[in-house]
Amino acid sequence: MTKRRILIARAIHPDVVAFLKQHFEVHSNDADTVWSPEQLAQQLQGMDGVLTTSSERISAQMLAACPQLKVVANMAVGYNNFDVDAMEQAGVQGTNAPDVLTETTADFGFALLMATARRITESEHYLRAGRWNKWSYDMFAGAEVHGSTLGIIGMGRIGQGIAKRGAYGFGMNVIYHNRSHLSPALEAECKARYVSKDELLQTADHVVLVLPYTPESHHTIGAAELAQMKPTATLINIARGGIVDDAALAQALKAQRIAAAGLDVFEGEPKVHPDLLTVPNVVLTPHIASATVATRRAMGKLAADNLVAVLGGEQPLTPVNTPDAAAKSLRWNS
Repeated sequence: MTKRRILIARAIHPDVVAFLKQHFEVHSNDADTVWSPEQLAQQLQGMDGVLTTSSERISAQMLAACPQLKVVANMAVGYNNFDVDAMEQAGVQGTNAPDVLTETTADFGFALLMATARRITESEHYLRAGRWNKWSYDMFAGAEVHGSTLGIIGMGRIGQGIAKRGAYGFGMNVIYHNRSHLSPALEAECKARYVSKDELLQTADHVVLVLPYTPESHHTIGAAELAQMKPTATLINIARGGIVDDAALAQALKAQRIAAAGLDVFEGEPKVHPDLLTVPNVVLTPHIASATVATRRAMGKLAADNLVAVLGGEQPLTPVNTPDAAAKSLRWNS
């Protein structure tokens, strides 16, 4: 029996590639080239499935150009690179990789909060430049973390993980804003209290963004929202680029309308707004919140397991859409 053909769109752990080769004819991007949409469409010709990262946009045009494609398995919890409506109409199954990165990403979110509040990057640059020649009482004096108010926008699993770290580890007062309230039991478990977005912005000492990117959440934090925050507050974004208006944030940091920011994601990444590179009171990291060896391997393995399930005629482990049955039948039987 002829094996199904799949494409691995970016370089991933070799053991995950080896696992996939047990099931499929595998074409892998070992050079880790970031393909243009046209190049990706060319690479996808004749492929039944593809393992993607957030770098690859799956659009209606892409799906029309790749009529054999049946499943797209994202090696990430976010899937704003998918046109989900187009995938449903085309009969293509999409999957993502939730849960396996929750704790690792929450760890990093809290680490970024601490680095930002305590001015760690800024002080390291100062030291490396050879400028440290004496102690002074206010040298890089930052904001308290323990006992302060932690505001979380987006209270999914990762947001809940950050809440618990703050409440239990640092005695923080945790408030959150979300599309819906958590259950009373989950609120009690996280020691968190629901508030309006305005109250959160005006009250929190540290605002952490962990919400998914959608057209509705675009620029959730812009100039107006930054103006509501305390001048001593910090802003942390580990969600997705586009949640924050990076240009407005750079201006707020430059004017010291807020104390500092920590960003792991950016609009138009891997490009970073040039103004963010000119202000000292921001910690910048290159989208590495889930980057531990074990977690990145688990993300790849979950994406691989989804490919095996769907192309083997089983239900996906972590679906993000429900393909149109008629369109799916046409795609599978053509």
